[in-house]
Amino acid sequence: MFGIFKKKQQEYRMTAAADGAVVSMTEAQDPVFSSCALGNGVVIRPSGGVVVAPADGKVTATMEGSNHAVGMELEGGIEILIHIGVDTVNLKGEGFTALVKSGDRVKAGTELIRFDREALEAKGYCMEVMQIVMDGETASRVQYMTGMPAKAGETEVAHWLSS
Repeated sequence: MFGIFKKKQQEYRMTAAADGAVVSMTEAQDPVFSSCALGNGVVIRPSGGVVVAPADGKVTATMEGSNHAVGMELEGGIEILIHIGVDTVNLKGEGFTALVKSGDRVKAGTELIRFDREALEAKGYCMEVMQIVMDGETASRVQYMTGMPAKAGETEVAHWLSS
């Protein structure tokens, strides 16, 4: 009636999962990612070899054996996939070290995966880090920020309001 029982919307934010240059998902080297077939998000062209939690949340999936990706459910109801590199699943874990396991609760900035970016690039792998927001009711409300350098766990790359 007067809006006194309306739940106040809360703003959530997601920071960069890696140090590097942030570009639009449509600029990803891999056509599966650039087509946004898995979901929209941002791509980071990394300058380092660490992926961190982009917000507080829960680890929902790890790629045991390959360690090239991690799934998370962030506070605010967003599910994301952080995928490191193109075709890096073929490495069967070589050059990757997982630092978390499924079910772990993590804070923004917690190291999730370490990877040897320089060695893997020397083998010819594209090491872009994709931060993909998986489709869900909140996904359409996410706004992305690109075209800038980012510091892992600090630079905001997306934000959204709770429903």
